[in-house]
Amino acid sequence: MVLSMLAGRDRMSLGNGFDLRLLSALEVLQARREARELASGDRERALCSNACLLARALEKSEDHTPVFAGGQEVLAGLTVEEIASLAGRWSAFRRENDPGLDLSREELEHVKKNSAATPDSGCGGGS
Repeated sequence: MVLSMLAGRDRMSLGNGFDLRLLSALEVLQARREARELASGDRERALCSNACLLARALEKSEDHTPVFAGGQEVLAGLTVEEIASLAGRWSAFRRENDPGLDLSREELEHVKKNSAATPDSGCGGGS
């Protein structure tokens, strides 16, 4: 994953040989899709969503390889409490590194300038 131009650090150590890393937008979408397939109903959706996010975000510190191949492995390998705790830590880490609305005017202008659609991109009304 390429580090976001707005985000701070892209991973945090859990201190036990594992890291949590920020996910790209595509990885979040993939986790949501996988969670929909795993969940049998609304009551299972949150747990499955957290498991699928963790499958992508939890890595070994030494070589940055995933600990789990997918959400189903997370569900089989961790307790509900472990999943909730790790998902909570990941969510807090994501919020800490999300620039949100507290950008300075200069930072905001830089973001706007660098993310503006070009006529060739097909975005924002271009052809």
